This record gives sequence, structure tokens and C-alpha cells, in this order.
Amino acid sequence: MDDYLRLADRIAADITSGRLKPGQRLPPQRAFARRRGVAASTAGRVYGELVRRGLVVGEVGRGTFVRATPPGGDDGRALTEPAAATAPGTGTDRPPVNLELNYPAAPGQSELLAPALAALLDPAALAEALRPAPAAGTATARAAAAGLLAAPGWRPDPARLLFTGNARQAIAAALASLVRPGGRVGVEPLTYPLVKEIAARLGISLVPLATDDEGVLAESVAAAHRSAPLSALYLQPTLHNPTSLTTPEPRRRQLARAVTDLGVPVVEDRIWSFLRPEPPFAALAPALTHVVDGLSKRVAPGLTVGFLVVPAERVHPVAAAIRSGGWSAGRFALDAAARWIADGTVTRLVAAKRSEAHRRQRLLATRLRGFAVRSDPHACYAWWELPASWRADTFTAAAAAHGIAVTPGPAFAVDPARTPDAVRLGLASAPEAELERALRTLAGIAREGATGW
Repeated sequence: MDDYLRLADRIAADITSGRLKPGQRLPPQRAFARRRGVAASTAGRVYGELVRRGLVVGEVGRGTFVRATPPGGDDGRALTEPAAATAPGTGTDRPPVNLELNYPAAPGQSELLAPALAALLDPAALAEALRPAPAAGTATARAAAAGLLAAPGWRPDPARLLFTGNARQAIAAALASLVRPGGRVGVEPLTYPLVKEIAARLGISLVPLATDDEGVLAESVAAAHRSAPLSALYLQPTLHNPTSLTTPEPRRRQLARAVTDLGVPVVEDRIWSFLRPEPPFAALAPALTHVVDGLSKRVAPGLTVGFLVVPAERVHPVAAAIRSGGWSAGRFALDAAARWIADGTVTRLVAAKRSEAHRRQRLLATRLRGFAVRSDPHACYAWWELPASWRADTFTAAAAAHGIAVTPGPAFAVDPARTPDAVRLGLASAPEAELERALRTLAGIAREGATGW
């Protein structure tokens, strides 16, 4: 094992064991190099590895701080609860609050889900559910998913539906089928963090596109394509993560004309669209758009399915990418999903989660009134552009010292030279009383300023 990985493992162990506390500043890289007797470049690789693992935040010249929680889960935003029982710096025994984790839950969710799973325990049903499933799933699953994904003015053809283990795998499969190593993909300048990881693994370059308050500018797509051909776009036109922006229809039509004229395929991420149902971008550019969606947010993260709706001629290439990537959905999960959709469980969960999102947004508006917070009444998250005295990494560390985990804005930035001093707040997972307390605490930290950090 390389020396830098051994050193990174030792520091990681200190963080997960609690010897290094949330919010604690690590020594400057040059000081670390001197103490450890290694080259400065090795120290840089150690710190880079710790950032990659999600254990620390920071940038050279600003300082590096231990995050509030160890990594794991959904998207770089979904982390496990920290082991410490006391929120550091608070002098209380209150549990830490994780505003990176962002899975909506509804009251009585488990009780709603259980009957469909109980039916699968029948020996005959279980025997069928334990068989392998192809990328195209089953006819029952395709019909159920087509109904679930339908939106005003758009209903997917079941024959163009494919399935993966989750939506992240659907994104990976779509990009792998569209873009060769070395290819370029246009994206919003702030994007889903795991897309950056997927692109790195596939050897894809992400190209940040110019945006305004309505989303990606159509002319920026053409300009990027002229400089060097784009193989695809990856877009979140509905409830963009992290900003909550929904691109209005006139802008979508402009983008649809641009990609049609250029012949550039689009991967449309609709994972949050269930909170704000409206026609997808695919309704405007059906021959080019690959729609990604999933069950993890609608239902629960533990038993999920990813959906891909692709143009008719793309079914076989995308299915081949799913098989070669090992991204196929499990048959048990497909059968459970089809039952939850058919018996109305998903519909009831979605209605409850929409109501919960509205309630939490009202709480956010009350507790962070007066700050530059961008959000949407339908969303489960918010984008907080911090007061001028704060940088994203130092605010994240200050929050961690109070036992609150937030996601720093640079985690979403495609261009490392243009990182926003903002944080994303996940509103969905923490109990409402803990969320209220965390928002009140964060507001106090922001007002106090960054002196001492």
C-alpha cells in the first residue's frame, strides 16, 4: 500500500474513533509533512484522500477541518450518524444532527410498506422473486413503473424502460452508454456530487455550462459544443440539487431546440421530481433524452430500484451498459416495487412526503429569515449563501463543532477554481424538533461571524 494511503488510514481511524473531534483543525500540510517526515506532495495526497473519503473539509490556504460525521450512503450528502454522544462545543448531551443525510420519511412508513413484503414471503411468490432479472425487468414492473413515472403530458412507453439497482447506477449506465473515455459532458456548474465521481471513473470530462436564475443557457450549450464536441448533457431541470431551481418551460424549450439542432443526448435526472410533478424535459426532446429516476426518495433507501426511460433505439446499448457494469436491479426489489406501486403505497407515501416538505420549508423560512437562502416550497433541501465573513469550509467546521453536519458548497462545484461560499441543508431526515434546533443554532453561528475559525 502507498505511504500516503497508510497515513490517511491512520488519520481516518483517529476521526472515526473520536480522537480527532468534529470541527477540529488539522495541521497545515507543510507542518504535517515535517512531523511525519514525508514530502509535502505526500502530505497533499493524504489530505486529498481524506477529503475524497468525506472525513474532512477544507482547501489549501484556508485550513482543513474534521467533518461532523463519517462517510457513507447516498450521494456524499447521506452520512451515518457520528459515534459521539455529545455535540462538541455545546456542553450538552444532545445527539448530533445530520443535515447532510436527506431521505424523506413519512409517519407510519414501515407499516405501509410491510404488507407487500409479507406477500412476497409466500413460497411460490418468493421463488419467483429470487430469480435473476434482466435489465428490462419484468412486464409487470415495466407497466407499474410507466404509470408511476407518468407526468402531465407525458407517459413513458413501457418498452423503453430499463431498471438498475438505484438511480446512481442509472446515471452511470446512461453516461457509460453515451460517452467514450475522454468525452465531454455538459453539466450545471453546481451538480450532484456523485456525478463527478462517476465521470472520473469513466474517464469523462465535465464541462460547466453558463446559467442564470432560470437554469442552463441554451447558447452556452452551443458555445461549449463548438469549442469541442459534447457527447451528452447531464441536467436536473426539476428541483435542481443543491439550489432547488426548477427550470421554467420557456427555457426548457430553448434548451430542447439547442440539443435537437446539435444532436446532443441528454441525461435528465428526475430523482426529486415526485415532489413537484410536471412534464419532464423528455417531453420536449424525446429522441435524445434519457430519463433517470428511482424509488429511494419516494419510498426508502434500503430497498430501492433505479429507472431509465431511453429513446427506442437506445434500449439495447443502455441495457448492455447495465449488464457490463453489474448495475441490474434485483428481482426481489422489482417485485416489491411493483406491488407498492400497484396497491397505492407509493402514492400515499409521496403525498405524505410532499406535505412534510412544505412543513419543513416553512420552518426553514422562519429560522433563517434574513439570510440569503434559496429554496422551493416543494423541496427537501435549501442552498444557503453564507454571510460575507464566512467561507464554506470554516462554516462547515463551525457547524460540526456544534454537532451539526452540513454539506459545503464546494462538494457540488464542477470547477475547483470557482467554489461557492455556501452550504446545502438537507431538511428531510432529522426529526423535526432536532431540525428546528439545528437551524436555530446555525443562524446563531452565522450571525456571530467567522472570528476564530
